[in-house]
Amino acid sequence: DVQLQASGGGLVQAGGSLRVSCVVSGATRDEYTIGVFRQAPGKEREAVSCIRSSGGRIFYADSVKGRFTISNGNAKNVADLQMSSLKPEDTAVYLCAARGGTGWGTRLYEYDFSGQGTQVTVSS
Repeated sequence: DVQLQASGGGLVQAGGSLRVSCVVSGATRDEYTIGVFRQAPGKEREAVSCIRSSGGRIFYADSVKGRFTISNGNAKNVADLQMSSLKPEDTAVYLCAARGGTGWGTRLYEYDFSGQGTQVTVSS
């Protein structure tokens, strides 16, 4: 069975850095797109960043451009989201999702699998 696990996150002061890592276990497809989504209380879920395992396509939400960097080390089943210059408004539960094949999407329903999230809290 395919499972998706998010790790990392934590508590940091504004201006600090954290990392969220996603691992797809039981991966059988040659290619995956992995997305990191977040949801804060009272706000809609949004895609933060997405990466296609074969490279060539990366998405960042406007609110995180220049501060967050996603990478996968050329591995098809992992994604690391390095978050810098964190702001209190980045506080949310961050979760990972994956879809197999060459498809692409920035909506959670476009993904085949998702896992439990990890909390990111940025204090002011």
